[in-house]
Amino acid sequence: MQCFVYRSLKKNGLYIYLSQQDDFEKIPDAVKNKIGELEFALEFELHEDRKLAKEDASTVIENIKNNGFHIQMPKDIEGLLAEISAGLK
Repeated sequence: MQCFVYRSLKKNGLYIYLSQQDDFEKIPDAVKNKIGELEFALEFELHEDRKLAKEDASTVIENIKNNGFHIQMPKDIEGLLAEISAGLK
């Protein structure tokens, strides 16, 4: 699958993986509001054997297939998760 990665300009270290370029409609509004503006970072061919720096390729593929996107969280994710969770309620 072709993969398009975007970095959050608001949350350092947060990246969104998509299977289609600029296909932000699959990301819930509450999540979009918390992660802020996104900037295109890179495009690559994603397959299960692909080595990724901080993520497991199989997990990324599964999340994209099931949810339409995958979020790579920064190391200090507790606060961000709480913010996103509160926004979804």
